[in-house]
Amino acid sequence: MSSDPSWGRVDEAGTVYVRTADGEKVVGSWQAGSPEEALAYFTRKYEGLVVEISLLEKRVQTTDLSAKDASAAIEHLREQVDAHHAVGDLDALSKRLDALTVAVDKRREERKAEKAHQNERARQSKEELVNEAEELAQSEQWRASGERLRALVENWKRLPRLDRKTDDELWRRFSHARSAFSKRRKAHFAQLDAQREEARQRKEKLVAEAQALSGSREWGPTAAKYRELMQEWKAAGRAQREYEEDLWQRFRGAQDVFFQARSEVFAERDVEQRENLARKEELAAEAEKLLPITDLKTARGSFRAINERWDAVGHVPRDARPKIEGRMHAVERAIQEAEEAEWRRTNPEARARAAGLTGQLQDAVDKLRGQAEKARAAGNTAKAEKLEKELAGRQELLDQAMKGLEEFGG
Repeated sequence: MSSDPSWGRVDEAGTVYVRTADGEKVVGSWQAGSPEEALAYFTRKYEGLVVEISLLEKRVQTTDLSAKDASAAIEHLREQVDAHHAVGDLDALSKRLDALTVAVDKRREERKAEKAHQNERARQSKEELVNEAEELAQSEQWRASGERLRALVENWKRLPRLDRKTDDELWRRFSHARSAFSKRRKAHFAQLDAQREEARQRKEKLVAEAQALSGSREWGPTAAKYRELMQEWKAAGRAQREYEEDLWQRFRGAQDVFFQARSEVFAERDVEQRENLARKEELAAEAEKLLPITDLKTARGSFRAINERWDAVGHVPRDARPKIEGRMHAVERAIQEAEEAEWRRTNPEARARAAGLTGQLQDAVDKLRGQAEKARAAGNTAKAEKLEKELAGRQELLDQAMKGLEEFGG
């Protein structure tokens, strides 16, 4: 008895065949039952292959199954299909496996290209890290640059490795830049430590000088010396952190002792000077009563007596000094001007010179007047007008000279 379905048959000897594009292929031998059962059995094996191929197609399409694993699975299924141990459209299964092979090969090329692209991006990223590290190696922003270099190391760790030669060369440059920065930073802070130690020693001396001056009572020179010490303190630079604050407190404390003592003395002096100012204001008012000067001798004596009391009073506050002294100087100037006027009035030589000048001008005026009158009488009007103009000028000078002569009392 035999069976002849669309994809297989069983001959009378129990041999099972499957039809393919290359003709019938022996599937196997079946002796345990009917031909229908044999075809059903081998059809189920075919259906199992269909399920496995369908699952593999789905994995290739929807998962990140590697090309290597996918190719191995394809080869395993192809061996089963090529072994013809199933009844069904084995040619269709073979074509599906061929299509899967093409898809996997395409994915392999895509992943190869993607990996190459990733490697190139990783190389560029590492190049950028190296370039930045080499720039930072010359920086003097020690804290910020140190933190940035540590961040660059973490960024480097997150990047994939390149081929060994490229990766080693980039890492060598990266490591060299970090080492160069570390050496420069170490040298900088070593120098800074030396400078701070030098500053500490200098400030210790300044503290000793400030403490030695704290008991001085030479207020002006000592205050000036403290200003010099402060300038030296600022120029000395900072000492180590653990010493700086203590040095400053000792230095400032010594100054405070001196300036507190000076403030107490100056406060007492201010009270005294305000009292002096009140007394001098009274004396200035007394001196101002001498104005205007009517009796020079009496005014001079009174002012001399007031001035003696003025000198005995002592200092007044600096800001009040110009005003109060200006009041006394105004009275003094008025007395001096009165003395000068008196001297001019009583000076015989000056009186003689004034009288001589007045006489000469009077003679000139009389002469010009006579000449002008004669010229006009002779009808020489132009000459008369010229002489009269000159006469007017000389008359003006004569009037001024007469006023000066009157100041001498006649």
